[in-house]
Amino acid sequence: MTTRPVLTRDRIVRAAVGLIERDGADALSMRGVAAELGVAVMSLYNHVPNKAALFEGVAEYVVAGIDLADDPDEPFTERARALVRAFRKVAHDYPRCMTIVFTHKIDTPVGLRPAERALALADAAGFDGETSVRIMRALMAYALGAQMREIGQAKALDYRPGVAEALAGLDPEEFPHVIAFAPDLARHDPETDFEFGLDMLIYALDALRERLTGRTG
Repeated sequence: MTTRPVLTRDRIVRAAVGLIERDGADALSMRGVAAELGVAVMSLYNHVPNKAALFEGVAEYVVAGIDLADDPDEPFTERARALVRAFRKVAHDYPRCMTIVFTHKIDTPVGLRPAERALALADAAGFDGETSVRIMRALMAYALGAQMREIGQAKALDYRPGVAEALAGLDPEEFPHVIAFAPDLARHDPETDFEFGLDMLIYALDALRERLTGRTG
C-alpha cells in the first residue's frame, strides 16, 4: 500500500504554481488544485483558508525564488545588473505566475526581501532614502516590464506580427522612420534587447550617482 504524501501548504502552493504555468491564472481554483493533488477540496482549507490566500501564496513562492546573492566588493553597477537579471530570471521561469505577482501585494518578510536588497544596494551606493526607493522601483519595473513584453503582454511595443502588411498602407511622409527601419522593427532578440535596455538604465543610475554624490565605480 502506497502512503500518500502529507498535505501541506507548500505542496498546495506548488500544485497551484504548476497549474497556473500549465493552464494560466484563470484556471486556478481550489477544486483544480485539489484535483492536481488527488485530495478532497475541503482538505485544502486546513492549510489555505481561501482562493485569495492561495494567490498570495503563489506570488510569495515566485518572489522567494529570486536569487538575492550579492558581493559587496563588486562595483555598484555590476551589483545592480545582477539584481535586475535575478528579477528577470524568476519572471522567465514563471511567466504565467507573474500575472499573480503583478496584482497581489506581498508584505511578508519573503516578499519584502527583494525590496530590502535593492534599497540596501542603493543606500550603499550613496543615494538618499527617497532616491533609493525610486531606484528600487525602476529596477523592478524594468525587469518585470521586459518580461511582460517577452510573453506578449505588451503588444503595443511589439511590431513583429504582420509588419509588411501593416506598413503597406502608411503615408511615407508621416512615418518615414517606421518605414525605413521596418526590417529592424521586425527583428526581435529578447536577450539582446534586455541587455541593451539594462545598459541604458545602469549608465543612467551611475551618472545620477556621480552627479548627486560625486562617487564613481
